[in-house]
Amino acid sequence: MSELIPISALVGDRTFRVKIETADEEVVRKTLKTINDKVLEFKTHFAGKDMQDYISMVLLWFATEQHAGRVAAVELDNVTDQLNSIEKMLDGQLSEPTPST
Repeated sequence: MSELIPISALVGDRTFRVKIETADEEVVRKTLKTINDKVLEFKTHFAGKDMQDYISMVLLWFATEQHAGRVAAVELDNVTDQLNSIEKMLDGQLSEPTPST
């Protein structure tokens, strides 16, 4: 079982004390940085009443990015399947004996 370590997670203007696995620390810290960078970006580009507005915008952005990644993976699988099918057809054509002239 992995050891849990406590970290302070700053999101917007709030700090949360959470325990994470040691192996996940780098990913969690990078994610927190991305979130806070996006909060700052949205604060400078969009009008909002309070920090909750900006965090909501970041949540929507983050969820959309995750969904787009899954859609891209499905599209890549489809392209891979199509290329494999074309490769089989080409292999079949190339393995057929050519007529003598």
